[in-house]
Amino acid sequence: MAESALLQRLYGLDARFQEIATLITDPEVIADQPRYVKLTKEYKHLEALLERANSYRQMLNDIDEAKALLDEESDEELRAMAREEIDSSSAALPKIEEEIKLLLVPEDPEDSKNVVLEIRGGTGGDEAALFAGDLARMYTRYCETKGWSVQMSSCSEGASGGFKEVIFSITGDGVYGTLKYESGVHRVQRVPATETQGRIHTSAASVAVLPEAEPFDVHINEGEIKWDTFRSGGAGGQNVNKVNSGVRLRYMWTNPNTGEQQEILIECTETRDQPKNKERALARLRTFIYDHEHQKYVDDIASRRKTLVSTGDRSAKIRTYNYPQGRITDHRIGYTIYNLPAFMDGDIQDCIDHLIVAENAEKLKEAEL
Repeated sequence: MAESALLQRLYGLDARFQEIATLITDPEVIADQPRYVKLTKEYKHLEALLERANSYRQMLNDIDEAKALLDEESDEELRAMAREEIDSSSAALPKIEEEIKLLLVPEDPEDSKNVVLEIRGGTGGDEAALFAGDLARMYTRYCETKGWSVQMSSCSEGASGGFKEVIFSITGDGVYGTLKYESGVHRVQRVPATETQGRIHTSAASVAVLPEAEPFDVHINEGEIKWDTFRSGGAGGQNVNKVNSGVRLRYMWTNPNTGEQQEILIECTETRDQPKNKERALARLRTFIYDHEHQKYVDDIASRRKTLVSTGDRSAKIRTYNYPQGRITDHRIGYTIYNLPAFMDGDIQDCIDHLIVAENAEKLKEAEL
């Protein structure tokens, strides 16, 4: 039976959960931060899985007891209660089975990380920059609904508005696990504000969602970093343009996957506090290196998945925003809806939910669950 096969996969998890509960209170483990963080994440995952597993076992037990009562009891009222218990528990079993199966699939270790979100205007000139600005607003609004913190790290404004490039740091609960589906090329079809003859143009912007690296995820020789400071521009009161609060970081890095050396250049003008800008520039450097060093891992996942829902080629076109028809189409899963104004105002959860379902189906098939 499917139930027996599922229960077989749950054996041994209680013992592992107790083992981790002991380990994460050990001072030596706590002192080893990479190991401690990894064990803490495993503890939380097993806690959720065992909670569902216990409910599942209880449900099966209730069904067995109700069936035994039907066999032994002659009182019609008790027999009716037993039949009701069997019906309700049997109806609830498929849902809890699916939840357990998904929890049994190995979790992407990146999913709980914060992210660096990069949006760049692509083909389309000024209109592409305007669209990049629209996407920036869309994601900012969405993050507000999730209760996540959004900080703009840097930006380059377009000549007619919007952004040639904008970079955000987003922190919260499970940010990467949710926003990772947004990486790729977003295409827009609409009449630009600068178009005098009402012709529809097609433009594009690229979105990259990068998991933010922890300090122990990558090794950086901070003594080799070259720092420059400069005066920040833009709004911000008397301090702006008078104090060297902006920072520029230069670092020579050797890509372990290719052996090639490249200079990484990062600017940060996010705050009027130079030490904070240095700290945030370092965080972006760690994320850049982490992202590139883990590209082989990302490519391996993409090669085994058919729909490339959340990984793979970041130059692939993933979604089209058609303004004349008020339509959004996600090309990876054939998802189409006609509520473009609400979508551009941050109402993107339904699309993300469909992408999560598609990826989970792939994971379950891969794990033969």
